[in-house]
Amino acid sequence: MFWFLLLTMAVVVAGVTLAVVGGGGSPVLQDVAPERLTDPLPADRPLGRADVEAMRLPMSVRGYRMADVDEALDRLGAELAERDARIAELESALAGAQATAAGGPDLFKRPGEPLSGQPWSGERTGEQTGGRPEDEHRPEDGGDGR
Repeated sequence: MFWFLLLTMAVVVAGVTLAVVGGGGSPVLQDVAPERLTDPLPADRPLGRADVEAMRLPMSVRGYRMADVDEALDRLGAELAERDARIAELESALAGAQATAAGGPDLFKRPGEPLSGQPWSGERTGEQTGGRPEDEHRPEDGGDGR
């Protein structure tokens, strides 16, 4: 009986040793599954509402993994900043186009220059001096205009 127990014990120890060392053709210890199964946000296109709604972050013992949350928030912040800059650019282009189409102020015109595009002669008309008609029709002979 002693020899039987000793032989059984030797077979069990040999079996456990072979299992741990990996004496078989396939690995006994499986590869660890990645903590992140997939990237939750697409990298090849801008984000949309459906992407954010479909995003599911992997859980850890204490909740969501901070690195994943930080990465998702950084990506969303960058996308929003890029969209805000693009919106501001388009709004300024639209405002400039509307001002040009409506005959708005010409930014390259000198103060007092007529809107007709004629070069400024340096003389002021009654409209430019406050609208006093007596300033416009001065006699050339040096009189007081009465």
